Amino acid sequence: MGGAQASTQRSQTASRSDGGEPWGFHVRYAPSDFVTLLWRERFLMLWTFAILFLVGLIVALTLRTTYPARASVLISLGQEYVYEPRAGDAARGAIPELDQVTQSEAEILGSDSVRLRVVERLGVPVMAPSQAARYAKALPAEKAEMASKLAQSVSRGLKIETAPGNPVVRLTYENRDPQLAARVLNALVEEYLIQRRTVLIDRTTPVLAEQRKSFEERLADVDAAYETFLTTNNIGDFEAERAALNQLQQSLQQQKYANEASLRQKQGQLAGLSAQLGQINPEVGLYRDINNKAADQLVEAKARREDLLSRYRPDSQPVQAVNAQIAQLEQAVAGGRAQGEGTKRLGVNPVFQTLQTESIQARAEVEALQQATATVDAQIAQVTQRQLRLAALEPQFQNLSRERDVLQSNVRDFTVKEEESQAAQAMAQKSNDNIRIAQRAVTPTEGKSLKKPVFVLAVLFAAFTALCVGLLRMFLRPGVPTPAAAARTLDLPVLAMARLKA
Repeated sequence: MGGAQASTQRSQTASRSDGGEPWGFHVRYAPSDFVTLLWRERFLMLWTFAILFLVGLIVALTLRTTYPARASVLISLGQEYVYEPRAGDAARGAIPELDQVTQSEAEILGSDSVRLRVVERLGVPVMAPSQAARYAKALPAEKAEMASKLAQSVSRGLKIETAPGNPVVRLTYENRDPQLAARVLNALVEEYLIQRRTVLIDRTTPVLAEQRKSFEERLADVDAAYETFLTTNNIGDFEAERAALNQLQQSLQQQKYANEASLRQKQGQLAGLSAQLGQINPEVGLYRDINNKAADQLVEAKARREDLLSRYRPDSQPVQAVNAQIAQLEQAVAGGRAQGEGTKRLGVNPVFQTLQTESIQARAEVEALQQATATVDAQIAQVTQRQLRLAALEPQFQNLSRERDVLQSNVRDFTVKEEESQAAQAMAQKSNDNIRIAQRAVTPTEGKSLKKPVFVLAVLFAAFTALCVGLLRMFLRPGVPTPAAAARTLDLPVLAMARLKA
């Protein structure tokens, strides 16, 4: 077979007869060739397997058994996650998703500060007894460094698991000491409850108090300016005075219109009375006496005739004389010549007097209404002047009032926020309402070791590496490995095989 290898090697390096490039070929293998060739490399593969197996066995034997302590925390949405703006009401009450809350709580659980608090709580001698003597003699800086390293070692054994949509955070801590594993995990949960208060509690109370005091100082300045403005301009209540002036102006305008209407009425009445007084006689006769002497003489003459007829005959001279006198008197009475004016008395005409009295009263009322109208006009002018004054002062008043109202509202809002923040902080420092410890860690009774998995992996790795080394050595050997491979490669029959001499 060695001769076949030599001949094959020579054929690989032989030159072509026409002076061209050297011949080249690829060895063709059959599955049976691999078994033969790998068996040829069995000692190399055995040494490789043995060395790697021993290394893996040593590593597996050095692994120690650890005890996993388990705990779980139930997380729900709390007040500390509800958004409360410091100023205004924009987005007030906004809350994050439950998964976001769970992730933030998990971050706090795995933070360096919580692990360091656990080390400080339990102490370095408890968590690392082998370092107790060194820790007792160390300087403060060295003690802090040792505590920090122990906190980092806690992170290597700590495992925090969360799942989407699940509010439970599962904790696992592995340690060679089962009791220490349970103590560390319980201390971690308790320190987490304390640490989260420090992280999540709103610390804006001092800021709110400072801002409230700032607003109160500004409000005091604005109040002083407001009072000075009212005192300087002789105003008690700007809005009330402006409303009173508006109401007073309306009342004065109504009174003015009523006075003008009454004045026109009285002026018309006075003109009518004056016209009537010009048509009526101021004097009137009270009574008069009428002279009826002729009628009396007629009666006396008739009476005398009757007396004469009683003594004389109708045609006697005395009777005829009396008849002639009677006839003359009757003619005078009938013709109105016998009547004359008697005694006559004159006096004040009562109608004229009444009209004159009414005219005097109307004139007095006209003068009074004119005076009242002038007074109302003057009052309206004063009220208008005051209104114009208030209108000129209104922008300054509005600025002061607006700034005063805004500052009062801010002081009230920040006072409420400060009180709410103090109450929330006080309650949060005493409780964690949204966090429930679903399961506390107990001392684990079953350990966990990687000896078997590491041993199995070492065997598999050693076998695989030995196989790879054998294959690599097989393919790197020069020539054709077997006569059958030479026949397949050269497509020529192998007639004889001779061993290669040393």
